[in-house]
Amino acid sequence: MSEAPTRRSEGGAEGPPSASPVRQMSLWAPPRSTRHSAARRRRGRAIAIAAAAAVLLGGAGAAAYWGLASGPGEEEAAGASVPDSFAGSWRGDMSQQDASGAHVTDWGAEVRLESGEERGSSEWYTLNCRGSLTLSERTGDGFVFDYVETYDPDDRCVDSSVLRLSPGAAEGTLEARWEAVSHDGTEMVSTGTLR
Repeated sequence: MSEAPTRRSEGGAEGPPSASPVRQMSLWAPPRSTRHSAARRRRGRAIAIAAAAAVLLGGAGAAAYWGLASGPGEEEAAGASVPDSFAGSWRGDMSQQDASGAHVTDWGAEVRLESGEERGSSEWYTLNCRGSLTLSERTGDGFVFDYVETYDPDDRCVDSSVLRLSPGAAEGTLEARWEAVSHDGTEMVSTGTLR
């Protein structure tokens, strides 16, 4: 029988062989050199500044395009609010037509707007529907509101539409134009005078 080989330790004593031929090896990576860190930081800053400049120039270009794309007399609704002349509760009858101009129905409308606000509410009381209005555009002396239905127990009204309001021919009136697409895809337009 042969004996297991032995190995002399540093002091000359024999002992069992070590499990690994590599001694005192670190399991952690050696520290990185910081010799080139400043150059990397400068390069990173230059890239960040270039990216920020591209974003700013792109935003300025988009704003310029948006301003040029708006037609004459149209303004952004941003910063716009309901003026005193449109504030109040307005009520009247609307006459609805389909896309070919054929009469569909007449219905009563009430629109409530507050001065200085960008939101309002509406009720189509003969149809038993209610909704919220959000100012989306100012066109000359008129305003465009997005309508979103909030109450319609009989499923008679559309979920969303556009309401255009402008000063009426007579003092103390507003001309209203309601535009929507019905549930079956038919384009509908209703017009009327609100007092």
